[in-house]
Amino acid sequence: MSRKTILILATLLALPMLCAAQNPPTPPPPPAAKEAPPVVIGPAKVAFMNIQLAIANCDEGKKESSMLNGYVDSKSSELQKMQKTAEALKTQLDVQGSKLTDEARADLADQIESQDTAVQRFQQDTQKDIDGRRQKLQNGIARKMLPVIEKVAKEKGLQVVQFLDVAQIFGYVDPSLVITDDVVKAYNVTYPGAAAAPAVKK
Repeated sequence: MSRKTILILATLLALPMLCAAQNPPTPPPPPAAKEAPPVVIGPAKVAFMNIQLAIANCDEGKKESSMLNGYVDSKSSELQKMQKTAEALKTQLDVQGSKLTDEARADLADQIESQDTAVQRFQQDTQKDIDGRRQKLQNGIARKMLPVIEKVAKEKGLQVVQFLDVAQIFGYVDPSLVITDDVVKAYNVTYPGAAAAPAVKK
């Protein structure tokens, strides 16, 4: 065999080794990750409360309601005076109408109409005012009560506190699951100064 033939054979034999060195074998794929087991959520511990009742029964709610009732009474007195004035004018027209001149009778009729309109507007404006004051009272206490409800819930190990709505009918709720009184007591401790009654706002 000639020297040239030997060199060619040696070169051909070396090619697979060079290719193997340049292209290392691909490592096997890593084993598939095991899927995490599903999270099991246990039953939640639930309690109920009537927040409207809590607002009305807490010390601050009683104080604010007393103030509002005083305001309502004062407005009722004003309304009664206006209604008496209107009735007096109507009586005057009934009794003296035939004795009055046409001009005086027309003037009295205008006064009655004006007084009736004033009474109606007073009733509407006063009712709107009272409703707004009552809503503001309830919303103000409710905002302060929410953290107290959360605190009571954590102390009792509760996950859910559901409000009892007067418009929602429950067939039966175990009294031991109702925490309204607990929230009221906790609220009174948290806001002890709220029971001091300021002057009635007019």
